Amino acid sequence: MNVTTSLPTRPLGTTGMHISRVGFGSWAVSGAGWRFGWGTTDDAESIAAIRHAVTSGVNWIDTAPAYGLGHSEELVGKAVAGLPEAERPYLFTKAGLVHEDGDPQGVPLRTMRPESVRREVEDSLRRLGVDRIDLYQVHWPDTGEPLTAVGEGPAEPSPNATPLEEYWQVMADLKAEGKVRAIGLSNHSPDLLERAEKIAHVDVVQPPLSAINRSAAPEIAWAHAHDTGVIVYSPLQSGLLTGAFSAERVAALPAEDWRTGHPDFTTRLDANLRLADALRPVARRHGATVAEAAIAWTLAWPGVTGAIVGARNPRQVDGWLGAGSLRLTVTDLEHITDAIRETGAGTGPARA
Repeated sequence: MNVTTSLPTRPLGTTGMHISRVGFGSWAVSGAGWRFGWGTTDDAESIAAIRHAVTSGVNWIDTAPAYGLGHSEELVGKAVAGLPEAERPYLFTKAGLVHEDGDPQGVPLRTMRPESVRREVEDSLRRLGVDRIDLYQVHWPDTGEPLTAVGEGPAEPSPNATPLEEYWQVMADLKAEGKVRAIGLSNHSPDLLERAEKIAHVDVVQPPLSAINRSAAPEIAWAHAHDTGVIVYSPLQSGLLTGAFSAERVAALPAEDWRTGHPDFTTRLDANLRLADALRPVARRHGATVAEAAIAWTLAWPGVTGAIVGARNPRQVDGWLGAGSLRLTVTDLEHITDAIRETGAGTGPARA
């Protein structure tokens, strides 16, 4: 595959892929009716958003079977079907969050049992309509326990957990077999990354990073030192840093939107919105949107290759597309650092 793009690109570690600095994230288009959904979505609008991003130069899409129990992957497959080979985006997906009982309202199990992973990869290949996945990632460390909350941190593994060495070897085997081109780890600590590196090179890591959530700084530093690509997720903190949110809008979110019960949208909302407001002068200086300024902040973090950004329609894509070309100045970065400290928003170091 020779994916071309008009947007700025960076090499994704040692994978041989050069990716646009912004990629399309498909969690938000996964539809309603499952535990971590974003409310009702329109599949036609979702497909239009994906296609608009691709025709605008975004050359990679990040998805996962956990998003809508396969619905997100199916939409991605439909959106890219029929595109000429040179215009098809790279497709990145994951394994390790499984609804074993098939209940969409149930809590997915964090499991990387070898037989489960092999079943997942075949299902993802089928839904995406491809013969090889460009990047296959472990969604969360296997604890043998349910994922009880979005953004949940490390948990102690149960006796049912698959050891990292075992499941990372399975991932390496899938790469050797040609099922996947590159392998990565999402939400894994530096200690786990170090253990994995002894088995097979960690091609890519996928941690969260935004001006609100800076807790993954150690993982990004580890990757930067090991020639490992970094694609960060939630650079807009699930919409809070778009500049479009207010307390009134949060109160109006539908009950089936997972954000209604998250602390970022409840007890921490005031500080988060004040930080979003502090981004407005930075955006104005560049003739950019607040969302673009927020994403550009993550792209300025040393070691970050690209940022995953969601959208439910083409208009939302246009609201962040310019982030990959936006270069923040030292003055901009200092302004945002001061705002982080003044608002007390989020966790982690205020700057790299």
